[in-house]
Amino acid sequence: MGDLFGTDGIRGVANQYPLDCETALKAGRAIAAFFNEKNKRTGRYLIGYDTRVSGSMLASAVAAGICSMGSDVWMAGIIPTPGVACLTAQGTFDAGIVVSASHNPYTDNGIKLFNGDGFKLSDKDEHTIEASILESRPLYEKSMAIQKTGTIQWLESALDEYSQFLRNCLATGYSLNGLKLVVDCSNGAASTIAPKLFQDLGAEVISLFSEPDGVNINADCGSQHPETLAACVVAEGANIGLAFDGDADRLIVVDEKGEILSGDRIMAICARWMQERGTLKKSMVVSTVMSNMGFDVALKEMGIDLKKTGVGDRYVMAEMVKSGAVLGGEDSGHLIFLDQHTTGDGMLAALNVLAAMRASKKTLSELAAVMTVYPQCLINVDVRSKPALDSLDALTRAIEDAEKQLGDNGRVLVRYSGTQPQCRVMVEGSTQEITEALCQKLADVVAQQLR
Repeated sequence: MGDLFGTDGIRGVANQYPLDCETALKAGRAIAAFFNEKNKRTGRYLIGYDTRVSGSMLASAVAAGICSMGSDVWMAGIIPTPGVACLTAQGTFDAGIVVSASHNPYTDNGIKLFNGDGFKLSDKDEHTIEASILESRPLYEKSMAIQKTGTIQWLESALDEYSQFLRNCLATGYSLNGLKLVVDCSNGAASTIAPKLFQDLGAEVISLFSEPDGVNINADCGSQHPETLAACVVAEGANIGLAFDGDADRLIVVDEKGEILSGDRIMAICARWMQERGTLKKSMVVSTVMSNMGFDVALKEMGIDLKKTGVGDRYVMAEMVKSGAVLGGEDSGHLIFLDQHTTGDGMLAALNVLAAMRASKKTLSELAAVMTVYPQCLINVDVRSKPALDSLDALTRAIEDAEKQLGDNGRVLVRYSGTQPQCRVMVEGSTQEITEALCQKLADVVAQQLR
C-alpha cells in the first residue's frame, strides 16, 4: 500500500500525522469527492467510532471534511465496525467510515472505509483517495466554492438497527436458554450491545470489561488478552467465553475448560457444522498464510478445500467473492460468514459458534477436537523502517537455515505488519521447544537489521 493506507485503513497515533485533525478533515474531503464522483451525486455518509477518547474528535474532523464538499453525514456514535458496514448497505449510504484502531491501544486510532454495499474498498480505490489526501489543495479550493455545505445528523437508532440485523441472521427459534456465557467486551464498541444481545436470546451472561472510559480499550482484555476471561469461565462454570476486540470485528473464544481457541479453531468448528447441514458452499474455506498448519490438516480430513490469501480480512473477502466461498477468516479472529454479512463480525461469529454447540449437543472442547494445533511462536519486532525483506541477506540466510531444520514438519513466515511499525516473525514446528528457539533466533536477526 501507499503512505497512508495499510492492510486495514489508515492507522497511527491519535493527534499525530496522519491521525491528526487536519489530515482527518482532508480524508473526509477526499472520501466525499471520490464517492460523489463515482456515484454522480451528492452523497450520504455514515460515520461510527469505538470508545477511544480520540474517537469523537477524529470522527468530527472527517465529518467536517465531508460536509465541506456539500455532502451530508449521519453519525452512528459508538458502534462496532461491522455495524457500520451493515447499516451503510441497508441505509442507502454512499459509504461508511469507521474511526477505530481495532485491537491497538487507546493512543492509536484509524480510519476504515466501506463501500455503499458494505464491502471494504479495493486497493485501487484506496490509492485514489490517498492521492487526494496527500495532494489536498485542489479539493480545498473546490470546497471554497461550495455555499450549500452538508449537515451532520445523528442516527439515534444505529445500535438497535444493528442488533436487529444480527437477529435476522438467526434461524427461526434460535435460543440460548440454558447456556452460561462470559463476555469480554474489551471496554470497546461491544460494551453496550453484546451483553444485552446474548441476554435477550436467553443466555445467562457475565459481562467483563464493559465499562469504557476512553483509555481502557483493549487494556489487558479482549481478544488480544483473554487470560482473565479464561479464568472467569472456569471459576463461574460457564459453557463458553467470548472475547471481542475494541471495534468488535474479531472473536476469540474460550471453552468450558478454560482453553483459548483462536480463529482457526473457530473456523474449523463452523466449517464442520456448515458442511454437515449442507450450507458450506463449494465445500471451501478461505484463510490467510498465517493460519496454523493444523487448520490445513483438519480441513483436508473433512474433505474441505482451503484457499489462502495474504494477510488482511479484505483480501480474504475478495477471494471468497471470487471463488464463491461463504466461510473465511484469519487466525486473529476476523471471521466472515458471507451468506450473512459483508465483513468480519465478532458477534455474528459468536452466534454461529453457539448455534453449532446447540445443534451438536456437544461442549465446545469436544467440538474443538476437530483440529490439532501445531506448536507456533509469533514474535513482533519493532522496526524503524520497512525495506524489502529479501534485500536483507542475513535474514534471508537465517530463514533458509530455519526452513532446512524444520523440513516438512513446519514453516517460517516473516512479514511486516500493515497497521503497526513492526515485523512479525512466525514459526511452526513439531515441538514447542524447536519452534520457540527458531522464532527467537529469527527475531534477533530482524532486530539487528531493522532497529
